[in-house]
Amino acid sequence: MVTTWVAAGLGDVPLASYQVTATIWSFLTFALDALAIAAQAITGRALGAGDLATTRAATRLMVRWGVLGGVVLGLALLVARPWVGPLFTPDEGVQAAVAAGLLVVALGQPLSGFVFVVDGVLIGAGDGRWLAGAMLATLAAYLPVVLAVHLAGDWLLQGGSARGTSDAVTWLWVAFTVFMSVRGTLMWMRVRTDRWMVVGATR
Repeated sequence: MVTTWVAAGLGDVPLASYQVTATIWSFLTFALDALAIAAQAITGRALGAGDLATTRAATRLMVRWGVLGGVVLGLALLVARPWVGPLFTPDEGVQAAVAAGLLVVALGQPLSGFVFVVDGVLIGAGDGRWLAGAMLATLAAYLPVVLAVHLAGDWLLQGGSARGTSDAVTWLWVAFTVFMSVRGTLMWMRVRTDRWMVVGATR
């Protein structure tokens, strides 16, 4: 919601391009989330059976698949990027801004693959309380970054030029990638420990 608010404050073209890029990001998220759903089921079954070794081995395997899936989707998006904007709008300014935003989205897909798979693992482990706290911490870290883009909006837009609009959209997605990076760091710090691996049918 905050990211959308910042995009709206940057003007019509950045907002339109953000809507397109956010739609593509969500589509890719659902693709990677298929691995996260599998991670939930596998983790829940292994921990329910009291098998810590299988839980750890499966987590490593699923994380590798998540990152690999992100790499594949990111490369596919890099190839398709020039043609995505024209599918949504004939406006050349929006098309250029979409291409700029999708470059950051594509490069961030391996990180997304990691984050979503580990999220699925921890959900499967019933680690909801920790996840809630981690997301609050992530939001607290993200707000200053995205608000900096908001405050720098006039400078980034450079009088409404096409280059300035693309730069503004790029920095907005860089800020969002910081959000994902903080989230990923906290996930990594949690999953590398054994504290989330509680065995048995109930937590």
